[in-house]
Amino acid sequence: MPKPAGGGKLEMFSWWTAGGEADGLNGMFAAYKKQYPSVEIVNATVAGGAGTNAKAVMTTRLFGGDPPDSFQVHAGLEVATYTPDKYLQPLDDIFASEGWDKVFPKDLLTLLKYQDHYWSVPVNIHRANVMWYSKKVFTDNKLEAPKTFDDFFKVADALKAKGIVPFVMGDKEGWESGHVFETVLIGTLGADGYRGLWTGKTAWTDPKVTEALNNYKKMLSYTNTDHAALTWDGAGEYLLNGKGGMQIMGDWQDGWFTSKKFTDYGWAPAPGNSGIFDALSDSFAMPKGVKNTDNAKNWIKVAGSKAGQEAFNPKKGSICARTDCDQSLFNAYLQSAGKDWQSNALVPSVVHGAAAFEKWATAYKDTMALFVTSGDVAKTQAALAQNCKDAGVCK
Repeated sequence: MPKPAGGGKLEMFSWWTAGGEADGLNGMFAAYKKQYPSVEIVNATVAGGAGTNAKAVMTTRLFGGDPPDSFQVHAGLEVATYTPDKYLQPLDDIFASEGWDKVFPKDLLTLLKYQDHYWSVPVNIHRANVMWYSKKVFTDNKLEAPKTFDDFFKVADALKAKGIVPFVMGDKEGWESGHVFETVLIGTLGADGYRGLWTGKTAWTDPKVTEALNNYKKMLSYTNTDHAALTWDGAGEYLLNGKGGMQIMGDWQDGWFTSKKFTDYGWAPAPGNSGIFDALSDSFAMPKGVKNTDNAKNWIKVAGSKAGQEAFNPKKGSICARTDCDQSLFNAYLQSAGKDWQSNALVPSVVHGAAAFEKWATAYKDTMALFVTSGDVAKTQAALAQNCKDAGVCK
């Protein structure tokens, strides 16, 4: 059992401010307060999807000697951004005392280890490669969720003819284009081909990457004209009001729909992504030199606990990182994601910190954000290849 806390504060830093993600965070805060009612929780959130703004603030605070007691970081190579051996506390002892090696999947434990230590505790698993659609729009127009890119373009043409925005998008924050394109890469290259892009086994000059860029360019021709002014959730309003047909986004969109009390939505893997689970995991780390050590350790333990994850994930729109959560707590979409997590080929998300070091992931995101306006396939493919060389992975 976590050590009792006698009061004081817990400053917890994240980027969860919208809809279901804020509800999920509050759910985990409630689980913490249930055990430690005298601790004051300071919710230090910085708005911005995928942590676009929060990461810069976090780096400044950490390197400047003013760390919060715990902070959000994507599981995987993103932790390298924070020079963990210098600025973070290894959590190996807590993993051992809480028995987490028995309740987290082996692949996830492997993903979490960096320089042979655990630096953060995972609270969830998200799926990035989901295509959401309006059931009403699809039913009214006698359409089915597309499985291939050819199907997607046929559906898009049918919706366009009815005056409905076929493929909604909000790329105001700069990461969303890279998010959608990683699902296009998966759908065009397959699981092994996509994984190889991040290890050097698949060349970024491969004709399949050209095909993926051409697929994506054509998809962008069906988007809403105000996409540059909208965030992902702002674009989701098109589905809520029946003015849009499809949107590719991670399954935090399920939590956002739930927070909006919107239930008339369907889901399917993004085109070409059937049988592949594009995964990411949110986790919490503990810096060195925190002001409230016991409260921070107890937060880490609650974040990894069954009670904490059952309080968090049904609201956040994600599945537990643990394998022993009560599935009856989750809605139909999340139960389906839980089954796919067990059976699909797993690939790591680059935009959400799992596949590549932060510097490379940022270069990738910037390249794809530019592609939305340039549409220059050859120039973008050359830039993606150069990004891999700059990362030291490609020759």
